Amino acid sequence: MKAKSYLVLGLGCVLLLAGCQNQTLQQGSSTDYPLLTLKPEDRQLSVKYSAVIEGKQDVEIRPQVSGTITEVYVEEGARVRKGQVLFVIDQVPYQAALKQAEASVATAEANEATAKLTLEGKESLYQDKVISDFELRTARNNYRSAQAALMQAQAELINARNNLSYTEVKSPVDGYAGMTSYRIGALVSSSMTDPLIRVSDNSQMYVYFSMSEKQVLSLTAQYGSLDSALLSFPPIQLQLNDGSTYPHTGKIDVISGLIDKTTGTVSLRALFDNQEKRLMSGGSANVVIPYQQQQCIVIPQGGTYEIQNKIFAYKVVDGKAVSTPIEVFEINNGKEYIVESGLQAGDVIVSKGAGLLKDGTVISASATAATEPNTEEE
Repeated sequence: MKAKSYLVLGLGCVLLLAGCQNQTLQQGSSTDYPLLTLKPEDRQLSVKYSAVIEGKQDVEIRPQVSGTITEVYVEEGARVRKGQVLFVIDQVPYQAALKQAEASVATAEANEATAKLTLEGKESLYQDKVISDFELRTARNNYRSAQAALMQAQAELINARNNLSYTEVKSPVDGYAGMTSYRIGALVSSSMTDPLIRVSDNSQMYVYFSMSEKQVLSLTAQYGSLDSALLSFPPIQLQLNDGSTYPHTGKIDVISGLIDKTTGTVSLRALFDNQEKRLMSGGSANVVIPYQQQQCIVIPQGGTYEIQNKIFAYKVVDGKAVSTPIEVFEINNGKEYIVESGLQAGDVIVSKGAGLLKDGTVISASATAATEPNTEEE
């Protein structure tokens, strides 16, 4: 019985001793993490921005006179030329108005000629002292009234001709016709809310996107001014919604000089050729801009973590991980950050798994050799 008790007691002591030794090893152990020694480098990066596509010209075609549509010549989706007749509004009342205006001009011309003859006769009689000065001035006033009436009739004639011409609704630009719900017999007017049809010039497309104020200031610092940045911008690419890359490059042609107070962003516009008609007005895409950053510090996003919208990295100091707040420029490639402050060349950081570390964690001196950041462009 005593032998069994000594055996149990001895086994317990062995297990306790092993546990103490294991705890001692864990307390003194360190963990291997991949490290990165920071150094300045030049990088060619790709930055993406959400964009909206619009035709170079999107024109709403509206009637300028009232009436019933008698002809529809446009086909939805068809190419139209500048000056091409798209719709015809009932011309009968406007043709009648034109005839009436022409008659009014003829009458006014006759009255003006009669008043002129009368004035010439009055002037002759006045020279012979047959009539008084009052009669002469009355004749002159009658002639001026006849001239004014003629001018008014001529203006009404021009207006009548214009109204008749407006019954033919024409396209003001080259482009492609949109959809229309107006057919023969529909009553239209110049005060209607919806356009008859839209015509878009899609030979070239405008692509609108925005940059943050911080990014625009960085461009200004790099190139010296917005105008210089505009001239120095490299050709940009367009990533379509299906993930494909548009085969033609574009050029940024406008940078707004105003900051949107609501969003804190600056609007930019790029121009893309669209000869194959792959781009459609109203679509969306991503603008991809190659971005040259010289002598910058680049770190992988896996070497950072975020708390309350602030970004931190773990710098290795005296063999321990030290949490360090940093400011970064987002590259938008989902892989890396450009460090603007908080780290400098020569610093060693944990390049992966920062979210699993704690401040003060011992980093083994034999940790994974320092690695270079991923330089692959997106």
